[in-house]
Amino acid sequence: MNDLVQISRFYGKDSRYVIAGGGNTSYKDSEKLWVKASGHSLASITEEGFAVLDRSKLNVISEKTYPADSALREEEVKNDLAAACITKDRRPSVETSMHNALSASFVVHLHPTLVNALMCSQNAEKSTAEILGDRALYIPYIDPGYVLFKEVETRIRSYRARHGAEPEVIMLQNHGIFVGADSIERIKSVYDETLGKIEAALTTPLPEEKAESGATGVSVQKVIPAIRMMLSRSGLKTLKVVNSALVSFFADSEENFAKISRPFSPDIIVYCKSSYVYIGGGSEEEIRAAAEKKIEAYVREHGYTPKVMLVKGAGLVAVGDNAAGCDVILDVFLDMMKIAFLAQSFGGGRPMTQAQIDFIDTWEVENYRRKVSAGVSAGRAENKIVVVTGAAQGFGEGIARCLIGEGANIVVADLNETAGAQAVQRLNAQAGSNRAVFVKTNVADVDSIDSLMESTVRSFGGLDVFISNAGILRAGGLEDMTPESFELVTKINYNAYFYCTRAASRVMKLQNACCKDSYGDIIQINSKSGLRGSKANFAYAGGKFGGVGLTQSFALELAPFRIKVNAICPGNFYEGPLWSDPENGLFVQYLKAGKVPGAKTVEDVREFYMSQVPMKKGTSPEDVAKAVLYIVEQTCETGQAIPVTGGQVMLS
Repeated sequence: MNDLVQISRFYGKDSRYVIAGGGNTSYKDSEKLWVKASGHSLASITEEGFAVLDRSKLNVISEKTYPADSALREEEVKNDLAAACITKDRRPSVETSMHNALSASFVVHLHPTLVNALMCSQNAEKSTAEILGDRALYIPYIDPGYVLFKEVETRIRSYRARHGAEPEVIMLQNHGIFVGADSIERIKSVYDETLGKIEAALTTPLPEEKAESGATGVSVQKVIPAIRMMLSRSGLKTLKVVNSALVSFFADSEENFAKISRPFSPDIIVYCKSSYVYIGGGSEEEIRAAAEKKIEAYVREHGYTPKVMLVKGAGLVAVGDNAAGCDVILDVFLDMMKIAFLAQSFGGGRPMTQAQIDFIDTWEVENYRRKVSAGVSAGRAENKIVVVTGAAQGFGEGIARCLIGEGANIVVADLNETAGAQAVQRLNAQAGSNRAVFVKTNVADVDSIDSLMESTVRSFGGLDVFISNAGILRAGGLEDMTPESFELVTKINYNAYFYCTRAASRVMKLQNACCKDSYGDIIQINSKSGLRGSKANFAYAGGKFGGVGLTQSFALELAPFRIKVNAICPGNFYEGPLWSDPENGLFVQYLKAGKVPGAKTVEDVREFYMSQVPMKKGTSPEDVAKAVLYIVEQTCETGQAIPVTGGQVMLS
């Protein structure tokens, strides 16, 4: 079992061999067979991820005569497979019988890109014989399930009769490779040798990436948010956009797109479906118009929205029910692009036929895989795309933590790269099917804000909620405050709110224009100091007072576009670094500035401020996140400055 887990993880963690958790591994002795169970990833599998089967009962499938009707036959086979399963809580791979048909102790079945470049080509059989010779058993395409198993079993017996031994390598057209051996060292050796020979036979290597390959001639901010809402009319979607030299090749023309317009293997159908949308460039307005027509036509024909779109000048667009789904779609479709490109070395690509596609699309086993891979994410902010500035630590991270727990996709926008990366790691550890990403951002720089919008749209497809949280505080009275400190505080706490609102509202306007039920939210995390003056803290309070004025003004201007603009005015978060940092926290600053008469220690300052709160508690990020969720959920509250202060400051 240790060897089986080791070899499974070895290949499962390497994207050259495994995409979207595909493939399966097994070990057998004379009595039992351990095979990867459905829903478990090879990359992280443990012993509990393997189904255990009784081989004496499993052998019945080889000996039994099943009904000619395919639906009845596959149902009976599934039941017999379940009957042989000792671990009733784990569904064994549908390919279990093929693992059992080989006498080798270990069997590793994968879908490496190089293998499928050969197996999904026009000259697959001929080229396999030329490259691998008699050491490999080639199987032409047969629909997965019992019929494929019986054909493989028959050919293994024939191979054994001719060669006096079983094949170590079985190559399945439009599917992948099986390797069997009695040790994992031999498994690795056979894989290395096989892939090495295929790679040496390539005449069309993948295009090299250029420094500018990620750049596009189309502003994704002006295209993708609109497309997202066109696709979200029956449920909010998440989109992800990537571009590269390879993507650009297939997006360049209808002719090149035709090379990937049909799937090459069952996995592609499972995750990406079998039909894809191509938009051949133009202006942003022309692309939006073309997308509207093509999406409507696609839905009429298929009854569901596309999973994959290719937009010339923008890139490859994955359309998922959640962020995790987008990741899988991109991995699978990018792999298909590589397969199609490399298959030119072997006579060009050979996509699956419509009959083959229809079988996979309706096969119960693959529908089960779709369900398992879909992931679960539920919450009050499910699939919302939320930017939180200043979210690398403190209040911002706390708000982001609460929202990712409610199903939101989070963009951590902060200047601190180290803290930002660490925050994202913590956020993703608690995420379900949603995701968090970090974007280095200077909120006082308009170009940086524009880059933030671009990255947000590429990562998730649009923007639903922008939380302007980043801020700084420099305490001091009239004689202490320098003009430089005053200008810095004002630029971060006041000017930046304008910069962020202008950029965020452009994306939201585009989204809402394409969906009449869509609303956007811009929320400033203000302060109780924005509602009541603060002694020896006028730079901060003045900027926050101004923020309330901006909020009301922005709300009036953006209301016709269904963009709500509100401020939340928290009380003091005493546990956060803003207050408690031992070197530059507010407790220290206020002690030095003499804001608390008679205070001699930091603890004196703390007690003074806590005594002013009727609820006798500081305001936590969780308290503010609840206010954020209220604002987002309602559709009639805009231009408000909502106090969350424990009763310390109330609206008058």
